[in-house]
Amino acid sequence: MNTAIRLSEKWFNRALWLIALVFAFFLIGLGNAVVGDLPQVEADLSVQQFLAPEARTLEEQRDAAAAKVRQARDALDQAELRRQGTARDYNAARETFDNWVATRQATGRPEQDNELKARTEQLDELKAAETAATRAADAQRKAVLDAEQAERQAADALEPYRRAAEEKLYAAEQASELRVFLYRLAVTLPLLVVAGWLFAKQRKSRWWPFVWGFIFFALFAFFVELVPYLPSYGGYVRYGVGIIVTLLVGRWAIVALQDYLEKQRAIEAQPDTVRRQDLAYDQALARLSKGVCAGCERPVDLKNPDIDFCPHCGIGLFEKCTSCGARKGSFSPFCHKCGTKSA
Repeated sequence: MNTAIRLSEKWFNRALWLIALVFAFFLIGLGNAVVGDLPQVEADLSVQQFLAPEARTLEEQRDAAAAKVRQARDALDQAELRRQGTARDYNAARETFDNWVATRQATGRPEQDNELKARTEQLDELKAAETAATRAADAQRKAVLDAEQAERQAADALEPYRRAAEEKLYAAEQASELRVFLYRLAVTLPLLVVAGWLFAKQRKSRWWPFVWGFIFFALFAFFVELVPYLPSYGGYVRYGVGIIVTLLVGRWAIVALQDYLEKQRAIEAQPDTVRRQDLAYDQALARLSKGVCAGCERPVDLKNPDIDFCPHCGIGLFEKCTSCGARKGSFSPFCHKCGTKSA
């Protein structure tokens, strides 16, 4: 059965719903910007803010030791290069000297004794340079080790202070998150309350597109912008809030269902003519188009020509036209066959 809503009215309704969605979109964008900027009211937190004064001295010692470690390692690299260079020079000179001595022994020329002494002295000097470079490298390794040990000692002494500071930082971050959540709650909860009032009182008013747009915005702000930031504290808060919200929504649903059933029972107890007068025309036709009774909303076989009254509540669904006698809907203001207006 046709709902009897005018075609232009359908398109106007669709356009108004589009306006409601566009209005909600811009409100959501504004709300997202406001809620997103709320954490900026809290100062940034770091471990340094919670370190004890003694820890700052230990940090300076650790940083100084770390700088010494870097300097000592750089110096060690240079010393190691010098040691390797002197070792190569000594090895090369030693090989040359051994070859020269072998040649002299083969020729047996005593006039080369002075040259032998000079070469031996030169080789001793290179060996002494290699030894000095090795000692310098060893000394530098010891300097690196001492600096690393000093750095570790300072870091170990600093660790208890850092752990205490991290615990204080964690507590401060939790408190900051709670305050930011309360800021968000202070912004979104009034919106949800206003949206509930608008839904109860103004959802069918002349300005309903803006009402529904605000309702969509308030729901999005509460359940998307607020709920993800709900403090957990081991899940107690979130599950507790979930239980409370479920109880409230469940109680509202149960009460609404009982009120609806009581209202329906009261309506069904009224005379047929009174019940049909109280039903809005579009509402009655919308129910009939779904194959249910316009009065009690129970299923009825409307295609059966023998059914003129609802078998559940007794309301009249069809009647005969007073002019032509054709069977017509009781809620139709005009006869579909002759166009006579219903009495």
